[in-house]
Amino acid sequence: MQYCKKSLPCKSWLLKVILLLAFLSGQSFAADNDAGKARYQNPVIHADYSDPDVIRVADRYYMTSSSFNSAPGLPLLESADMVHWQLVGHALPQQLPLADFVQPQHGKGVWAPCLRYHNNRFWIFYPDPDQGIYVMTAEKFRGPWSTPHLLLAGKGIIDPAPLWDDDGQAYLVHAWAKSRAGFNNVLSLRRMNNEATRILDSAGQIIVDGNKLPNYKTLEGPKLHKHQGYYYIFAPAGGVEEGWQSVFRSRHIAGPYEDRIVMTQGASTTNGPHQGAWVQTPQGTDWFYHFQDKRAYGRIVHLQPMHWKDGWPVIGTDINNTGKGEPVLSHAMPLAGNFPVTEPATTDEFDQQQLGLQWQWNANWKATWFSLTDRPDHLRLYTQYDTSFIAEKNLVNVPALLLQKLPAEQFTVDVKLDVNHLNNDGSSGLILYGLNYAWLGVRQQAQGRELLLTTCIKTAVAAAPCTETIQASLPWRSNIAYLRMQVQAGGKTRFYYSSDQQQYSAIGMAFTASMGRWVGAQMGLFSISNDTTASANNFVDFDYFRVTKN
Repeated sequence: MQYCKKSLPCKSWLLKVILLLAFLSGQSFAADNDAGKARYQNPVIHADYSDPDVIRVADRYYMTSSSFNSAPGLPLLESADMVHWQLVGHALPQQLPLADFVQPQHGKGVWAPCLRYHNNRFWIFYPDPDQGIYVMTAEKFRGPWSTPHLLLAGKGIIDPAPLWDDDGQAYLVHAWAKSRAGFNNVLSLRRMNNEATRILDSAGQIIVDGNKLPNYKTLEGPKLHKHQGYYYIFAPAGGVEEGWQSVFRSRHIAGPYEDRIVMTQGASTTNGPHQGAWVQTPQGTDWFYHFQDKRAYGRIVHLQPMHWKDGWPVIGTDINNTGKGEPVLSHAMPLAGNFPVTEPATTDEFDQQQLGLQWQWNANWKATWFSLTDRPDHLRLYTQYDTSFIAEKNLVNVPALLLQKLPAEQFTVDVKLDVNHLNNDGSSGLILYGLNYAWLGVRQQAQGRELLLTTCIKTAVAAAPCTETIQASLPWRSNIAYLRMQVQAGGKTRFYYSSDQQQYSAIGMAFTASMGRWVGAQMGLFSISNDTTASANNFVDFDYFRVTKN
């Protein structure tokens, strides 16, 4: 039997069914002119580059993101095709004020930044919720970047975005953090001078009040643009896990602004699709970057197609033709051509004179913590005595943790550790770090060495730190330990060890990776001691840190 052979309305109905089924299966519909084109998959970066902001300069694309308490901060990423990204540096070597970040300040530091190119310079405006809005500039994206200038001091002033208008005026829009300011859900406008060295008004004005909009909460993260005679503010609302993307527009920068929700999760599997960047290609096509909060994996980066309808952007797939899009998991590549397949680095063989760019410390770092030259082709971590470790009996507030982001849903990490110079009461190894954490490594005690799997799990009391518990231990007589960590879907993790790099044995029970404060879990290395006489003669050497995506 043949169906709808002559019925155009039936064909239309079938097409709608096909479109809906394709969307529900996680695939975006490719129009006829996309047929045969190479496609990309979301997320384009499965790593915790939270609050991404992206710009294009000529034919290159540039990204930065939040980095919270980690140092160095403000990661710098480049791309030639909008999909494949390379980590090329950090704009902020140490967190400011320097003294405040000697110890980890979980959830503080660098919140959602804004990246711009103006007057032949790159600009980053970034907020510290306890200090205010800082500004940095650079002639070249990879730096050097200027020392941060505190443009607007104040508690709870967050998520800045500048606009240099056609008439020579300069403006700054920003949001508010209720935890510091006592209120949120509103966007404020300030005037500033063209060099962004000072604010020109004393209080600014609220130009969008989410409290007057139905069901709005946590309106934040604004990005200010001018397009075809309108001022547009792209801003997320609703919270990181369940929120949506809104856009506001006005003929006048101070408003009044119309509002429209332009992207929601809908029937997709991508929750909280919001907070990011509108980018236009040289060919005139429009795209939108945003994050998805994935708990232990952090806020991972997606890229959505975008188009304009009746003067409003529509982001993702607009299945019902309502002007409200939903995220796609797959789409034709934004640009045609043969581009290098790159991704942020993870593996480090420690054969360079500097640490790989993927590494960040848990607080402002000291050069005396490590060496890449004392033993060629190895990372030497000098075992640190830390008062917080002694007092709290855990690693939560230890600054000298060398960490990096989780790079995929499933992956394996292999580490080779030499503990020949690990002194009494010293512990060193491989850590999966978050509000809860687990580490596998070696502890040196007077009676000998032991290999330990240790976990630290928070109690029901929210403010209480986690408590370390030894899950498994065994005597360890070798100077060398091969450590392995396998992360599976959902962050379920098993640890393994070997003395010969041939036969690996599982140790302890599975551990589930845990997010940190506003960040995903991190993985890395440490060496810590209870001995107050820890010295330059107390250290461990790591031969490599190898990451394999499963």
